[in-house]
Amino acid sequence: MDGLVSTLLDPGKCASQALTAYLLVGNGATMSEPSNRREEILRCTQSLIIAGGYNSFSYADISKVVGIRKASIHHHFPTKANLVRELILQYRQNVKAGLAELGRLADPLEQLRRYARYWEACVTDGSLPMCVCALLAVEMPVLPEEVAVEVRGHFQDLSTWVTSILQRGVKNKSIRLEKPAAVEAEIFIASVHGALLSARAHGDAKMFGEIIRPALALLVKR
Repeated sequence: MDGLVSTLLDPGKCASQALTAYLLVGNGATMSEPSNRREEILRCTQSLIIAGGYNSFSYADISKVVGIRKASIHHHFPTKANLVRELILQYRQNVKAGLAELGRLADPLEQLRRYARYWEACVTDGSLPMCVCALLAVEMPVLPEEVAVEVRGHFQDLSTWVTSILQRGVKNKSIRLEKPAAVEAEIFIASVHGALLSARAHGDAKMFGEIIRPALALLVKR
């Protein structure tokens, strides 16, 4: 944990090395070294959702990738909705842990920059090219309710965090806002997710930075 914290807090190190350890389900365990079968199934599910969404895969696909029988998957997760709900629950916990580490930075604006830099690094190196909850949000009308609840919860968590960062920035005069902090938080979150989608649609990782850097610049107190 000490190494993870030092990586996150050291501006000279890649932000993705730190936050990826949280945002990938399993706290950074690799697919070849899962803590157990359950974690391996969850990590495979996350990869499949990022690749094609909720309705793009079945237990048969997981069985092929992980190398276990479908009955074994059902033993851990009786239904697909159970499986994806558990994935998002863990993802939310990991995100909260990662954002808590960002909270150790004194400068609110730098926290937002570091968050954006994390996603830019992930898009560039392909380690996590899209937020799993952002992808699932696109499918919200057809998601099972137990999954939709957790996806909404993730966005509420993120909105609360960004709002608090903006409020701190206004208080210490490092950030300026034209709208209420809660509204500006939603604009920032939409900018990040929109930049991720644009980078994916154009097949150009540089697109993310070209979109998000001007958005961050608008927050700087002048």
